[in-house]
Order: sequence, then C-alpha cells, then structure tokens
Amino acid sequence: MDRDAGFKALRIENPLECRIVSRINRFALRVRLGRSYRRACLNNTGRLYQFLVKGREGFCLRNEKVGKTTHRLFSVKEGELGAIVDTRLQMQAFEKSVERGVIPWLKGYRIVKRNARLGSSLIDYLLECDSRSVYLEVKSAVLREGNYAMYPDSPSPRGRRHVKELINHVMRSGEAIILFIAALPGVTAFKPDRAADPKLCQLLSEARLVGVKIKAIGMAYHPGDSSVHLFDSDLNVDLL
Repeated sequence: MDRDAGFKALRIENPLECRIVSRINRFALRVRLGRSYRRACLNNTGRLYQFLVKGREGFCLRNEKVGKTTHRLFSVKEGELGAIVDTRLQMQAFEKSVERGVIPWLKGYRIVKRNARLGSSLIDYLLECDSRSVYLEVKSAVLREGNYAMYPDSPSPRGRRHVKELINHVMRSGEAIILFIAALPGVTAFKPDRAADPKLCQLLSEARLVGVKIKAIGMAYHPGDSSVHLFDSDLNVDLL
C-alpha cells in the first residue's frame, strides 16, 4: 500500500482550521478559530501532551449537539498532514477499511457487533468469517518516538483489563486480536510505551505468546482532500 496516499477511508465534511489555546479538562479544550475563541470537545482520554500545545495548528468540526462545546478537535497538524486524535474518527476509518477489504489480514471478516461483552469487559468488536468468530479490541496509538507510534501515554488499568480478558478467551480456545491504530503521519512501526505502563507491556508480550494476534495499522488526515487515509494496513509491531 502506498505510504504517501493509501486508501481514502473517510471523508471529513466541513473541517475548520484552528489553533490550540489550552486544555480545560480531560474532555475539553480552548481553541481559536479566526479571531474568535471556542470551547471544543475531545474524543480521547489520553494525555496527548505532544499535541495539546499552545499555538499548534489543528482541525475542528462543528459540534452536532448544542452545549458548552461548540466544536470538536479531530486532528493536529504535523507537517503537511495531520495526526488524528479523535478516536471515533479512527474507528470509523477502520470500519470503512474492513468493509472495503483493504486490510489483507481481515479479508473475509465482517463486523457483527460493536461493544461485545467478554467477561467483565466490553470489547470493541466481534468479527466473523464463515463460522469463525474473533474479538477485536482497538487502541489509539498517537504518541510518537521517531518513526514509532506508541501506546499508552499514561497508565491504563482499563487497557490491562482488556488484554487480560483476551488472554483468558484465547486460553479457552477462542480467537482474539488487539489492534493499535497508529494515527500519525510518517510512522513505520508500533511499540508499547514501557515507561508509561510497564505492566501493560508485559501483558502484551504474554498475550502474543498464548496466541492473541497483535496488529497495527497506520492512518493520517490529509487536509488537501479533507480525508482520512489508511497508509499502511499492516505496520510492524515491536513488543521489545
């Protein structure tokens, strides 16, 4: 797949250029659009300390619901492209890619359920191919170290719980995949951030050993055509 373009997975309608002013709390930040200042929501619970920096250029959408936040930040500019910080858009682009069959290792699979119950957790997707079912959990990897995308950027008890559930499922003869969406332009591989959560990194290694598939895909926002492009459908995964 062409890393410079790739599959156009999702068209963004009416994006607005903005500049980041400050983060208000976990789910909101202040942005400047032209000469006006607005409160924007954020669909990402990570720290995002590499992106939510005063003065950084970004891209917003008008919020669909009327409330305190009039806009939603979905991307932060990196060079000529943009990192996608909105997890909802990441997953929409992933779903479109599955539907169109452009992810080779998922060809033939279809999404049969979102937020599928597994033990005490909700796993993002239940997929099916012929008579085979597989649970697939998605994690957003938008922390950069050189050409690597990384996850998490802070301790993630929820992420650990999901990995444990998938390990247990596979040990009971089930099938499971953990997918990291590297939503950063120009990355060539994924690795977990051991400094942020060493326990999670160890669990990922255990998961691979018991048969959980660990995969990663690369996508980025292209302002030129206001679209999310899948530029790599099978990024290298380095669990160290």
